[in-house]
Amino acid sequence: MDNGKKHSKKVLFVATVDSHIELFHLPFLDWFKRHGYEIHVATNTDKPIRLCDKKIKLSIKRSPLSPANLQAIRQLKKHIRREKYDIIQANTPMGGVVARLAARSFRKRGTRVIYMAHGLHFYKGAPRKNWLIFYPVEKYLARYTDTLILINREDFSLAKERFVSCSDVQYVPGVGIDGKKFQRHLTEAQKHDFRAALGLRDDDFIMLCVGRLDKNKNQGFLISSTKKLLEDSDKYHLVLVGPDEFDGKYQKQVQTLGIEDHVHFLGFRKDIADLLEISDVAVSASLREGLPVNILEAMAAEKPVVAIRNRGVVDLLSGKDGIVDDMDSFVRNIQLIREVGYNSSVSRATENLEKYDTISIVRRMGVIYGQ
Repeated sequence: MDNGKKHSKKVLFVATVDSHIELFHLPFLDWFKRHGYEIHVATNTDKPIRLCDKKIKLSIKRSPLSPANLQAIRQLKKHIRREKYDIIQANTPMGGVVARLAARSFRKRGTRVIYMAHGLHFYKGAPRKNWLIFYPVEKYLARYTDTLILINREDFSLAKERFVSCSDVQYVPGVGIDGKKFQRHLTEAQKHDFRAALGLRDDDFIMLCVGRLDKNKNQGFLISSTKKLLEDSDKYHLVLVGPDEFDGKYQKQVQTLGIEDHVHFLGFRKDIADLLEISDVAVSASLREGLPVNILEAMAAEKPVVAIRNRGVVDLLSGKDGIVDDMDSFVRNIQLIREVGYNSSVSRATENLEKYDTISIVRRMGVIYGQ
């Protein structure tokens, strides 16, 4: 019997960890809040998240082999049955698996399931095991996905061609950045003080890499490259920003190479804009990227970029200056930038930054949410 009470629109965001939501999805949560939705978030903790009305703790794990993920599916299914969500947005690989399997039967009752893939694990040049393990899973789950969102052109083309059981495949260029945040300028005195606080001199050449320390981000390549660069000059310094998720292996590599004074581990930082301001070049050696936010931020700060080739990097730098394929070319690019203070990736890469801005991305996502 209808008691006249209006149904509250509800959206659920699912991810493996809180940091994924906090780093990439708060602008989307804000969109839903402004459009009258009650917002729920499910991750592996019950820690509150800004803009979230209800936090759900799941036993979800990053490893696809963990039996805890089966329990997470059962847990989430109970929440979906009780809350009757209008939209469920799945994020992260295991968040995508758990959410879509849990929501299968509820799609028939009107729940719309969206999966945003921040970089498929199978791609041109990916290890064969990635294709054997991850591709069949994504192909199967496409039938339980109402809207599939890809953030680089290679993934989008593959999904459009092969995941035909999903009727709505969309391309959105990333999760957006606040470009204005990276366009501020420190005074020369402030730059001097900031460098000094990090144990760096004004004439040191700083290579900045932002990203968690792990196997995929491949900071070991940057460390080995720094060792090679130091054969040319002792002014090179590598600054690594991000939490250590690799059990100190990169710190041990630095010690083995004897370059402790030239590689700086800063851990998690919130002052990325200032760190970019005092750096000479942004660097990346990631093996796999959907659309690298750290490079977008460097572009917004008008810093030159040198990065190992991958599909996300190619989308941003268009295969021009700044993309390298091996250590020799990486070292040559860094040396050239130090000599001339510039590479042409700066002007060319910043030409199309507007489409990657948060406002533009949220507007685009709003159209998808409103379908």
